[in-house]
Amino acid sequence: MTRPLDGITVVSLEHAIAAPFCTRQLADLGARVIKVERPGAGDFARAYDGRVRGQASHFVWTNRSKESLALDLKEPAALAALKALISKADVLVQNLAPGAAARMGLSFEALHEAHPLLIVCDISGYGEDGPYRDKKAYDLLIQAEAGMLSVTGTPDTPSKAGNSMADISAGMYAYSGILAALLQRARTGKGSHIDVSMLESLAEWMNYPLYYAFDGAPPPPRTGASHASIYPYGPFATRDGAVLLGIQNEREWAGFCDKVLGNAALAGDPRFDSNAKRNENRAALQALILEVFATLGTAQVEQRLDEAQIANARMNDMAGLWAHPQLKARERWCTVGSPAGDIPALLPPGRNNSFDYRMDAVPAVGEHTQAILQELGITLENTR
Repeated sequence: MTRPLDGITVVSLEHAIAAPFCTRQLADLGARVIKVERPGAGDFARAYDGRVRGQASHFVWTNRSKESLALDLKEPAALAALKALISKADVLVQNLAPGAAARMGLSFEALHEAHPLLIVCDISGYGEDGPYRDKKAYDLLIQAEAGMLSVTGTPDTPSKAGNSMADISAGMYAYSGILAALLQRARTGKGSHIDVSMLESLAEWMNYPLYYAFDGAPPPPRTGASHASIYPYGPFATRDGAVLLGIQNEREWAGFCDKVLGNAALAGDPRFDSNAKRNENRAALQALILEVFATLGTAQVEQRLDEAQIANARMNDMAGLWAHPQLKARERWCTVGSPAGDIPALLPPGRNNSFDYRMDAVPAVGEHTQAILQELGITLENTR
């Protein structure tokens, strides 16, 4: 089947997560993604850990279906080869240190006149201007700057999200921005420049707590795994474990009291007859819920919640996610190659009946260097 981005070539000067996550999704849709790496060590994310048969967990996640081109860009001949490659590309993505691409003559301004169809996407911590422009940025630091740590964790302990949320958000906006730019180019015949910052991407995801604290109002408190402003919404201990549940409206609250707690009259208790009151009196309500749940096993609580049509979930760990029956039933797992052999991989979210996602191998450092240079008619030494 023809994929949406078949025939599109993406060159990426990328490391870590934000840019690789963006370009992997472009590869999923059929784009040819050429990943430029340092000879030898390659992308430093390759060395984050060795949990996947000696390969880094971050790297195998974000780099399948790509070609690896190893170039020492401090060498003039290697930089010239890269520029020759870019001249044939549709998209250039980079998340190098601030100013590094521009110093090599790879800014949008430097490239646009010679390559008017080229789309350039720069991903950085804070954007191409402003007082923070040259400040280094890592995921945890942006989570702090964007206020995520202030609303995540317990009342006593601010906590980072367990995944790279700033990197992921920036990668997602770069990905959607590039898709939009390709559509725009089809209409105007011109390439464009996309300037994506991690801070602005994560700040967008923080709009609920921003507006909750509108005009100087108190911000959402840190409430662990519970929702900061809806209650009951979070984990509750059972006799043999825990279950998560969420009450979204008064109809669900009445059903929860009747069919789960076995106390229909509780729904009209003036302490709990609106979400605002339940949130204000959450300690008292929590005690009532835990008193009932202490007599029930997790499976019993889940059965009652399902019968009452109350949303609920198990608190899975990674082993539980690997074995999740819904992912298995929907055939979301496939196998991709890697330098260490075949590994399992999740298909991208969203089925599409008009094409299959590209699910090719994770490359070794410089695996495709000679083939790519041969296409360009270029010979370089010391590229591995």
